[in-house]
Amino acid sequence: MKEQSVKKKKKLPKVLLVIVLLIGALVGFIAFNASKNMEVMNRTLDSGMKTLSEHAEVTPVDAGEFSQIKMYGLMKFDVSQYDVKDIGNLSVMTVNMGFMQMVSYVITPYDKNMPLMSMDFMYILGNRKSYVEFYDLVSEKDYAEYDDVLSAIKEFENKYSSFEDIATDPVWYDELMTVALHKAGKRADDEKIEEMFCDAISCYMEKANELNELSDEEKAVKLEITQKYSDDLVEKGGVSTNVFKKQLGEEKTKEFFDKVFFGTEKHR
Repeated sequence: MKEQSVKKKKKLPKVLLVIVLLIGALVGFIAFNASKNMEVMNRTLDSGMKTLSEHAEVTPVDAGEFSQIKMYGLMKFDVSQYDVKDIGNLSVMTVNMGFMQMVSYVITPYDKNMPLMSMDFMYILGNRKSYVEFYDLVSEKDYAEYDDVLSAIKEFENKYSSFEDIATDPVWYDELMTVALHKAGKRADDEKIEEMFCDAISCYMEKANELNELSDEEKAVKLEITQKYSDDLVEKGGVSTNVFKKQLGEEKTKEFFDKVFFGTEKHR
């Protein structure tokens, strides 16, 4: 009889098996957190949009080719644009990167002498980071009405002073920020963070609605100030701007800023 060779089944080394199981558990953990965080982020954004609509008429604007921006083959930014009646432009971006979810919310005023308001709320597994910044893109800051606006914003800032501050590196546009909140939190703070998001919008809109509409000449000046800030961001860079410049290029980033993110183009 011929000898029959019996091949033994190769077994995975125990170490390799453990690694595979750990990777599977990690992927599952990230996916679970991403799902929960997306739910919280979308709820927060919905609450913010509802708050805004209680103060002004909000009309969707077609963001065109910038409705979805893909980066590095992994990140997908969903972009929405709105016209806020008697105020200006609103851009909203959301992204789900697995380990982190983020909503960016920027109101760029053209019809009232208000600061630009920029918010970035990040959900990183069980951690939270909230950035609320107000930029003085105005021709004159030293007068009573604008002082009143800033006083109200500072009251809003004080309301959330109990949150841990996040240290940030100096940047060229720091001099434009009269008020800025950079706060850290945990999953347990989600309701309070949602309240912060809506409070910022409510505080901003209440003060904006108290102001008179700018004249055509004043609107033109404000537009140019805003355009310069946008152009300087593209030229000098910024934390978020650099990401777009690296992936889209400087020219396309400027087009995105002008058409959608700040909306300067449609206010000319």
